[in-house]
Amino acid sequence: MQMNGYYQKWRIILFAVLTSLFAVLILLRFSKLAFTPKEQIIPKSPVIERGSILDRNGKQLAVQTNFYHIGVSPKNISDPEKFAEDISVAIGIEKSEILDIIREGLKKEKSNFVYIKKNMNISMYEDLKKITDAKKYYFVRYDKIPGRIYPESTLASQLIGYMGTDGKGLAGIEFSMDQILSPVPKEGEVKPEQGKNIYLTIDANLQYKLEKIAHDALTETQAENLMLLAASAKTGEIISYLSLPEANLNEYRSASIEEKIDRPAATFFEPGSVFKVFSIAAAYDAGLFRQDESFYCDGIFEKTMTSGEKVRITCLTPHHYQTARGALEVSCNDITAQITDRMDTEAFLAKLRAFGFGQKTGLEVPLETPGSLPDPQKRHWSARSKMTISIGQEVGVSALQILQAATALGNNGTPIKLTVISQIKDNEGNVIYKHEPVYKDRILKPDTAAYILSCMQTGAEKGIGWRANLGDITIGVKTGTAQMADTVNGGYSDTDFLSDCLAFFPAENPEIILYICLQKSKGVNFASRIVAPVIKDSANAIIDHLGMSRGGAASLEHSGRISITGKPAVKIGNTVPDFRGMSKRDILPLLERNDIQININGNGWVVEQNPPAGTAVQENMVIELTLE
Repeated sequence: MQMNGYYQKWRIILFAVLTSLFAVLILLRFSKLAFTPKEQIIPKSPVIERGSILDRNGKQLAVQTNFYHIGVSPKNISDPEKFAEDISVAIGIEKSEILDIIREGLKKEKSNFVYIKKNMNISMYEDLKKITDAKKYYFVRYDKIPGRIYPESTLASQLIGYMGTDGKGLAGIEFSMDQILSPVPKEGEVKPEQGKNIYLTIDANLQYKLEKIAHDALTETQAENLMLLAASAKTGEIISYLSLPEANLNEYRSASIEEKIDRPAATFFEPGSVFKVFSIAAAYDAGLFRQDESFYCDGIFEKTMTSGEKVRITCLTPHHYQTARGALEVSCNDITAQITDRMDTEAFLAKLRAFGFGQKTGLEVPLETPGSLPDPQKRHWSARSKMTISIGQEVGVSALQILQAATALGNNGTPIKLTVISQIKDNEGNVIYKHEPVYKDRILKPDTAAYILSCMQTGAEKGIGWRANLGDITIGVKTGTAQMADTVNGGYSDTDFLSDCLAFFPAENPEIILYICLQKSKGVNFASRIVAPVIKDSANAIIDHLGMSRGGAASLEHSGRISITGKPAVKIGNTVPDFRGMSKRDILPLLERNDIQININGNGWVVEQNPPAGTAVQENMVIELTLE
């Protein structure tokens, strides 16, 4: 049979060659796939819900929320001018700025994806998404980013700290307790451990009252900064932790360094005459003087050592004959130095170390300083060092160390470890840690502690601390005024002073220890004049807030007349409504919402709310309502 002309020999050879090449290509491809390791599918990282930070009563101070980034691929935008115009108002960015971002994205070689705006709250996100959905801008991408809301803004800001955009704590409790708030998931863990909720020992409502007093004091004295600490004398729990100036935690990145410094923990200073209570306590506990023993002050303590060194410490004025009680009452340097001179140097320093000076307190905060307690073996030690230390110079202490040492006086000679953690709960509400007082070894005899407290009470009733006297509740105080170091010229400054005051109340059996310190006030700088009144105001606020028994305590009056009117059901849209005047019954239906949290304090009708009416509603936001 003769072949058709189409099936010529060369055509058959070409077809065979092409078929063979195709078969070879298939075999090569198959071999590559066969011997290539199987691609590992990387599982999505498990979601860890970061725990909240709350005050001792459950008021939320740091809450997990979500923010949103909006991004686009500029090459997919057909009309950049129109797009920029449509979203400009919603995100609060000028049209020209949006166009600049898009143009910059087009210049990128590898990827032209760009973010238009980051960290939008849920209200802005929802408004913007309505626009982009309606306009069919499918090139827009929204990234959901875990974030943090701080409902009380500046309240106890240095203690609470801050969480960065990467979800890690950067300061305060957010940093030091990061592994508790947001545990790192274990490899292969199907159901990762969720973040725990940390309840602080501070009382947010009390903190707010004390911060107002402190702000007023800072304004009146024109001081550069102020610290205030209040703690339970029997448990070591710090109920107020305050450092001014403070940062707004919701705008932390724009805060100044001064606003971010946790002064009670991270800074140390010479405390001045407040330190005398610990020096005289050390000598009395060692049996080196009697309560009725008199010392003579001619205004100057002078002594020549066997080495030939001369020691000279002065008072503002001669105090003549005084007992140790009288010396504390008038804050006499001369007599304090005379008493300390009787004590062996090593024994004196050992007692100060037992009080906790020269070492960290171990409070649950980062960056705590150990302070500075001189060593007789080091070159900076001199013949006058022991006596100078006794009056609060040549020694560096932190506010936390003063508070820690004071717990020994307030608890019959046995110090108590300080804490700012009240309890820790898991995300189901189970208590996994609850603070119990941690008592240290006794460092003073009970009668020594009682004697020093009675001396401080005398100081408030008859001494230079009289401006702190409460009248209806006994209080013991010791004030201190110290020249600050001149960091430019060396030595001590003639213009910069530190003024502080330590207080216990009730004096005979303390419940509260209060310490206040302000630095670089303008004009008057004597602590007895500018800090003692702040102690009084703060003590009164604490007493009334805690309901401690007293004469003339603040009370709430009510007319007894209640007006009830019918009201429509409360609804929350994009902004917080005005709740004032609403009853508890009106508010109860809102408790069923899962996207926000309503905290109700008290009973009756709403008299106060936070945040105020008109505030934009955010996911997981907390609304505090006070009822009376």
